[in-house]
Amino acid sequence: MKISETDLILNPDGSVYHLNLLPKNISDTIIAVGDPSRVYMVSQYFDEVEFEMNKREFITHVGKYKGKRITVISTGIGSDNVEIFFNELDALVNIDLKTREPKSRKKKLKVVRIGTSGALQEDIPVGTHLLSDYAVGLDNLMNFYDLPMDDFETGLAHDIQKKTGLPFMPYVVRGSETLRDQIENDMQIGNTVTCPGFYAPQGRELRLPIRFPKLLEDLNYYHKGDFWLTNFEMETSAYYAFGRLLGHEVLSANAIIANRIKNKFAKDPNKVVESLIKKVLDRI
Repeated sequence: MKISETDLILNPDGSVYHLNLLPKNISDTIIAVGDPSRVYMVSQYFDEVEFEMNKREFITHVGKYKGKRITVISTGIGSDNVEIFFNELDALVNIDLKTREPKSRKKKLKVVRIGTSGALQEDIPVGTHLLSDYAVGLDNLMNFYDLPMDDFETGLAHDIQKKTGLPFMPYVVRGSETLRDQIENDMQIGNTVTCPGFYAPQGRELRLPIRFPKLLEDLNYYHKGDFWLTNFEMETSAYYAFGRLLGHEVLSANAIIANRIKNKFAKDPNKVVESLIKKVLDRI
């Protein structure tokens, strides 16, 4: 099946449209960050940087860390950007860009998101490094894809909608157990809520009244058996959904820089992020 020029847009040099990358410009192991400036926080530890690309919010550095070739790419904020990132990243390895046809043999990438997050439970202190086991998507992205969920995930999705009173059903998807086992060691394991915004969707109220003033409290109290919601941010559910849909190993590593229940914020958020970057680099 040949993919049309408007479905898969390429730049004049043959690179994918938004990332501006060619297949040779990425490695099989990829670190994804939201903040473009965080790319430099990761690549400063590389033995060498062999390639750089800056396009919009998508900044890419490729280099070697202790001899292993690693790519770090920024996505900007939000699950909509992750959709662009993942579709184009997968196209680089699983579509022949010259013939525009999917390859018969699919390549599996390892993708680790390193991002900041706020804790939803009182006993998760600021400064914690937390790996997301399951992600709960409050964004609407998967309404446009056919994401398979198992019985446990579907049951959680219905239950969370019922307990929070949201007018839509979230989606629930698990991350890579392989990557989690490889990286976890001294990190906390949790379940992450992905929100489609930073203010009202995360229970923040400035000048605008919010529609669900009890959402933060509902997420804090929600549990089903020993399944609790530990933190929230704005991308993890999209990472996990595309990992499942496209067949890649994906894990989200969260630097907890705020505790929303205690109303505490990290004095030095960059320090929390930097120590998480070092851990991830050493373990992948």
